[in-house]
Amino acid sequence: QVQLVESGGGLVQAGGSLRVSCVASTRTFSTYSVGWFRQAPGKEREFVAVISRSGSAPYYADSVKGRFTISRDNTKNTVYLQMNSLKPEDTAVYYCALSIVPMSTSLNQYNTWGQGTQVTISS
Repeated sequence: QVQLVESGGGLVQAGGSLRVSCVASTRTFSTYSVGWFRQAPGKEREFVAVISRSGSAPYYADSVKGRFTISRDNTKNTVYLQMNSLKPEDTAVYYCALSIVPMSTSLNQYNTWGQGTQVTISS
């Protein structure tokens, strides 16, 4: 069974940067699109970014476009989310997930999820 482990979350001030990582325990990692999602307290989980199997085509939610960068290293079974110019509204638990559907932004098309990593931005 595939497992995803996120890491790198923490507490930073507004305007700061943070990079979260997601490591997958599968030899077929390169066959999946990988998405990042987040869930703030009292809110639904929402799409943040997705990257294609090769890593050549990232796509972002409007709320993070220009501030966040998703990347992947298939040799390390790892996806990264570099977050810059962080805002208090970016505070959430961040989850990575795998999908066989290319570049999906829909939660229900992801069938493998990590446990999440907490990102807190102070004002």
